[in-house]
Amino acid sequence: MMSRPFISISIRKLAISLLLLVSTSATAQLKFFSIQKDSIPFFRGFAVSFDMIGLAMMELSDYGQYEGALRINLHDEWFPIAELGYGKASHTDDPVTHIRYETAAPYFRIGIDKNLLKQKHGPYRLYAGLRYAFTSYKVDLARDNLTDPVWKWEAGFGVKDEPCNYHWIEVALGADATIWGPLHLGWSVRYKRRIAHNDGAIGRTWYVPGYGIDGDTRLGGTFNVIIDI
Repeated sequence: MMSRPFISISIRKLAISLLLLVSTSATAQLKFFSIQKDSIPFFRGFAVSFDMIGLAMMELSDYGQYEGALRINLHDEWFPIAELGYGKASHTDDPVTHIRYETAAPYFRIGIDKNLLKQKHGPYRLYAGLRYAFTSYKVDLARDNLTDPVWKWEAGFGVKDEPCNYHWIEVALGADATIWGPLHLGWSVRYKRRIAHNDGAIGRTWYVPGYGIDGDTRLGGTFNVIIDI
C-alpha cells in the first residue's frame, strides 16, 4: 500500500508544477500585451489608408468595394483601427437561370493590430490583428423573359429591396513598409468567419458588402496605400 507521506509529497510536487506553469503562462501574456519602455512617445499619431484591391475588383469584375481606414499608432506596437467601405455587386447568374443579383451598401470593421517585430520603430512592420465587422444591406433579384410552362407566355419574377444583414469576424496578417516620408505601402491577408446573418426571404445572398461571396468562411486580402498624419 502506498504510504501517506509519499502521497502528500506527490501532491505538493504537482501543486508546485501547476503554479510554475500558471506563472510562466501569465508572464508570457503580460509580456505580449506590455509596451516596450524607451524614449519613443506612447501616442504616435494617426494614419489613413485606402485599399487598392477592392477598387480594382470594382473595375474588373461584377463586384467590389471602395474602402478606407483610420488607425491610431500607440508606440509603433498597438494599432486600434476602424475600416469603412461601400460594397456593391451587379451579377447575372449562370446561363440557365439568368437571375440578376444587385446590391450596394456600406459596411464597417473595428479591431486592433499588433506589430510582431522585435524592432518596433523601424521602417517595416509585421502585423497580426482581429476585426469585428457588420453590414446591413438590401438585395434586388430579378429574372426576365421567363416562359410560363403552361400558358407559354413571357413572364418574370423579382424581389426588390429585401433587407439583409451580416456579422462576421476577421483574423488579419499583414505588413507595411515606409516608401518615403509619411507614405507607406502594405498588404494584408484576411480569414473571415461569419458569426450571424439574416438573408431575408430570398434564402441566400450571392454577395455581401465587405465580406465577399456568401459562405460560412472566406479568405480575402487588401493592398493599402497608407499616409501618416
